[in-house]
Amino acid sequence: MRLPNWLAQHLAALRAVLVFTVLLGLVYPLALVAVGKLPGLDHKADGSLIHSGGTTVGSTLIGQSFTDADGNPVPRYFQSRPSAAGDGYDPTSTSASNLGPESVVDTLATDPEEASESLLTQVCGRSKAVGELDGVDGRRPFCTTDGVGAVLAVFRADGLTGRVTRVVSVNQAAPATPFLASYQGVPVELAQPGEDYVADGGVVTPIRGDAPADPAVPADAVTASGSGLDPHISPAYAELQVNRVARERGADPAAVRRLIDEHTANRSLGFMGEPGVNVLELNLALDKQFPTR
Repeated sequence: MRLPNWLAQHLAALRAVLVFTVLLGLVYPLALVAVGKLPGLDHKADGSLIHSGGTTVGSTLIGQSFTDADGNPVPRYFQSRPSAAGDGYDPTSTSASNLGPESVVDTLATDPEEASESLLTQVCGRSKAVGELDGVDGRRPFCTTDGVGAVLAVFRADGLTGRVTRVVSVNQAAPATPFLASYQGVPVELAQPGEDYVADGGVVTPIRGDAPADPAVPADAVTASGSGLDPHISPAYAELQVNRVARERGADPAAVRRLIDEHTANRSLGFMGEPGVNVLELNLALDKQFPTR
C-alpha cells in the first residue's frame, strides 16, 4: 500500500532528524571527548587546571587576582594585570572595557551608580597605585598627581577661538585641588558633579605635565587585555615587582628573578606576540620555594 505523499514526506523528515540527532548530538560530541582524552591533550581539554595541596587553585589559561578581602594587593605575591571581565577575571563575562584613546573625560555624579571613569583616569589611577605599591615613579603623561586624567574644559569668547573666559578641571571635584592654578591667566575651577562641560561648549584640552616620556610602570600594569582573562604579565612588569616580593618573603631578589625566567613563555612560533610570565604558576613556585606564614 502506497503511503500518502504528505505522510511519506513527514516520515522522511523524521528519519533525517533522527539520523542527524545521532550523528551530531551523540557521535560527534563523543568523538571530540575521545580526542580530548588522548595523551598530551587531556590536560588542556580539562581546562589546564592547576592543583596544589589536593585542591584546584586555578588555570594556566585564565588569570586571577591576588588581593585580600578588601581588594587590596597582597604584597608577597606578584600582581596580575587589570581585568575588565565582570568583577575581574570572570570567564562568564569575558570582555574588554570598550573604551578608547578619546575616553579622557570622567562622568562625575553624586550617585556612585551614575559616575564612571574615563580610560585615561583608570590608567592614571592604576599607575599611581602600582607606583606606591612597588616604590617607583608612578607618574604618566596627561595624569594629575592625585591619579586622574589631567584634562581641562576651556571656554573661549568666540567658541573655539578668542580669549579664554573660563577653565574647568573636568576630572577633579571638591575637595581636590586643581592640578593647575591657572591656564592662560584664567583660574582653573573644580568640576561640579552632574555638569557636562563639553556639551556647554568647553574645548577638551589634555595637559601633558612633566611626567617622563617613558613611564616606569609598564603598559600592561595599567591596561586590561582584550579578553579580560590574560594570565600573563610582561617580563618588565614582573621585574618591577621583584624587590617587593623578595622583601616580603625574605628572599634573594636574584633567586626570585630565576623563578621569573623559569615561568616566562617565549613568543609563539618564535615571532608571534611577546614573552609573558604566567602569574599563577610563578606565585605557586614562590610559595613552594619561599613559603611565608
